[in-house]
Amino acid sequence: MEQKRQAARVSLAFLIASTITLGMLTLAIVLVAQSYRGMEQAKVTAAAATARQLAISVDDRINAITQPPSTALAVLRHDTLNRLPSLEQRLQRLPVIADVLASSRIVSAVYAGYDNGDFLLFRKVHSSGSLQFPDAPGNARYLLQSLERNGQKRRGVWRFYNEALDLLEHRVLEHYDYDPRTRPWYQNALAGDVLQLSTPYVFFTTQETGLTLSQGAANTPGTVLGIDVTVTDLGDQLAELKQTPGSRLAIMSETGELLADANRHTEPDDLLTLAMHIGNTPGIHRFEHQGRAWYGMTEPLETLPGEALSIVVAIPSDELLADVWAALARQTTIASAIALLLLILGWFLGRQVGKPLERLTNRVSNLSQFRFDTQVRSESHIREASELGIALDDMARTIRSFQSIATVLNRGQDLNQLLRDILDQIIAIVSQQRGAIYLFNSHQQQLDLAVDRGLELPTRLSHIPSNADDNDIIRQLRSHITGHPVFAILRNRRKKLIGALIIEMEHGSHTHLSDDLIVFVDEIAGSAAVAIETRELIESQQALLDGIIRLVAGAIDAKSPYTGGHCERVPRLAQMLTEVAEHATEGPFADFRMTEDERYEFHLAAWLHDCGKITSPEYVVDKSVKLETIYNRIHEIRTRFEVLHRDADIHYLNTCLAGGDPEQAAREKEARQARLQSDFAFLANANLGSEAMSDNDVTRIREIAAQTWQRHYSDRVGLSSDEQQALAGIPEQSLPATEPLLADHPWHLRPWGDRVPPVQRDDPRNRWGFDMTLPKHACNRGELHNLTIQYGTLSEEERFRINEHIVQTICMLDALPLPDRLANVPRLAGTHHERMDGQGYPYGLRGEDMSIPERIMAVADIFEALTAVDRPYKKGKTLSEALSIMDKMAQQGHIDPEVFQLFVSSGTYRRYGEQHLDAGQMDTVDESLFMKR
Repeated sequence: MEQKRQAARVSLAFLIASTITLGMLTLAIVLVAQSYRGMEQAKVTAAAATARQLAISVDDRINAITQPPSTALAVLRHDTLNRLPSLEQRLQRLPVIADVLASSRIVSAVYAGYDNGDFLLFRKVHSSGSLQFPDAPGNARYLLQSLERNGQKRRGVWRFYNEALDLLEHRVLEHYDYDPRTRPWYQNALAGDVLQLSTPYVFFTTQETGLTLSQGAANTPGTVLGIDVTVTDLGDQLAELKQTPGSRLAIMSETGELLADANRHTEPDDLLTLAMHIGNTPGIHRFEHQGRAWYGMTEPLETLPGEALSIVVAIPSDELLADVWAALARQTTIASAIALLLLILGWFLGRQVGKPLERLTNRVSNLSQFRFDTQVRSESHIREASELGIALDDMARTIRSFQSIATVLNRGQDLNQLLRDILDQIIAIVSQQRGAIYLFNSHQQQLDLAVDRGLELPTRLSHIPSNADDNDIIRQLRSHITGHPVFAILRNRRKKLIGALIIEMEHGSHTHLSDDLIVFVDEIAGSAAVAIETRELIESQQALLDGIIRLVAGAIDAKSPYTGGHCERVPRLAQMLTEVAEHATEGPFADFRMTEDERYEFHLAAWLHDCGKITSPEYVVDKSVKLETIYNRIHEIRTRFEVLHRDADIHYLNTCLAGGDPEQAAREKEARQARLQSDFAFLANANLGSEAMSDNDVTRIREIAAQTWQRHYSDRVGLSSDEQQALAGIPEQSLPATEPLLADHPWHLRPWGDRVPPVQRDDPRNRWGFDMTLPKHACNRGELHNLTIQYGTLSEEERFRINEHIVQTICMLDALPLPDRLANVPRLAGTHHERMDGQGYPYGLRGEDMSIPERIMAVADIFEALTAVDRPYKKGKTLSEALSIMDKMAQQGHIDPEVFQLFVSSGTYRRYGEQHLDAGQMDTVDESLFMKR
């Protein structure tokens, strides 16, 4: 039997040679056939494209033929010829008509018909290069055909003129009775006020092919002017556009009338026969005519859309495809030569590589027995591949399984999935079906079942110390398993217990419990233990990072009651909106998708988007009135008013003691104190900053500030070092000192010093690309400066300190050693105050410079701020109020309109509200008000 199988096998040399040759021949035949079809199709397609261009060229020619006569006719409409009542008067306008005839060689006649039946036609005697009237006088250039009336009778009169319009001959045609009012050109022109263009036809008088243009005269009802133009030169133009010598080109009407052709020697019947083969169906047609193959096509002419003219093209197949057949012959010759060469080369190579295959088979088969240290090398070539094919299949399967498990160990991300993949790969390598993995819980001193594939083991094994011996662990595991399991104890790099791997070897399996198998499983288990340890470390580090981030966000919210919960709610809202954008299947977000790394990057950025607020002064963040620093300085001003109030009482008493008029003094005191009460009430109200301050209010504050009071105590004692530095260099006033009631003193200013933040574009330290306006001073606590803030409670310097939290956010996050997959965290966290119109900060980006996640972050931050209910200085907006404000912001270029509309149309605002807003804020929203208008 073995000898019969050996005899049935084919020699490798013959197989290689025949396969290469057969493959080459097959490829050559296919390529030659495809090449022929491709070149044929290319030629035919090119011919069709040329026909289309030819139609366009003819359209242009017809348009060029009709345009000059149309212009001439437009001029004649306004000529006095239209209003002259008699023929003698009309003859005075012959020079004008002669100029029209002389201006174009294709204009053959100009005529006019009148509402009383009069008719006048002026034509060339010579037209289309030939004499149209052989009986005309020798030097005749023009012929005037007209109707003359003699009482009730009319007769035709022909007048011949020379070049100078001298009358040469006068002929009377008694039976010539032509009424223009019955002619189509006259009736069509009267029916509409636009230029009328006839279909090409053969003129009755001259037998020329041409067109008639007619139009009613301007301001002369009943008078119609006409011009005849010839198109006989179209055939000459078609002859110039022939693709091959035997090509046939013609212009035909819908009824089959031949109007022009490129072959004057061709009989019309021949052209009509070709046209019948081609037909009016668009596309390329192949047909036989007079024993010859042809390609035919037809293209409509569009210049005269109502006349259904078309150009017919017929090309002989042998002329069109001459180059194709020549190329086909060359390719066939080359393919035959290559096939012969490959036949010889294949036979030679087959003989050279076939001999050592038998020797190599035994060596390669060792690889299928898990002995990967076997050296697979041959000093000679391969001879037979039958035994080697089986060995290579086993080897390839083993190596592929090994590569798969290596990939799982190196690339696994989720620990649970990693464990399942490890077990599945190891089971597949040893050709088994059942197994399990336990993980060691060091806190509980137990093994927890992580993955079970058909063994039905207990979920945990207790009382296993971390320093337990491998044999003790295996004995405890074996007590729960029957059959023939293979155990591998998983330990990390420091030999600490990680878990245990179990594989059940089925009875009757071809894989036995050999030493090689046990060693292999132990080695794979060691690699798996390292991968599991690495994954656990990564997950624990990530959990630690998430915990620190939440800790920072919580600290920022806890620092100020005005931002409580903000750092937690914004990430949740931003994540809800990104999920909606990712699931969009149409619109601007149809192609928006994020990878797992990008989602985690966005998640971290959202949690840390306000981490820079940890550097913002609390008295600035929480500033609720204009004079507030660490405390509300309105109390200092109140004290000064108390002093002035008491000064008024003292002044009254001193006046009485000095013998003055008590009543007059009392009235002055009361007026003074009433004015002080009014002034202080005005300043106290201005301190709230709840309304915009007018220029008149600013003026009144400055007038109040100009009042003076007496200070009797030194202002240089009991000061902090910061206050002492601010007063350095300023001389102390002698006591008692007269001071204004309100003032901006030099010591109210705090310079930047060496703490200038790098936010200006031209700052060499600005490596982040910030573009912000830096206030002149770091702090200005001037009383007038703060009280005269016209909008809100924050000064320019304080507003910058608020905005600077974004700068600090970016700088702080940029200083972290973030991995490459989290490199965009600083940018994502620091751009939620940018605007679509470029008026935001800190970069001044425009909408096109911002990614979709950055625009989503901006919308989430604003909506949370508008609806937050845990801020004591304001009441949270309802859904409809917040969306109305944001709609205006979208229209004004503040936020992205597309993200806002996705936010509304997806219902994300309502799902967020159900989780975080009070019931009173959940009002009814008409979403159609915010959709794209």
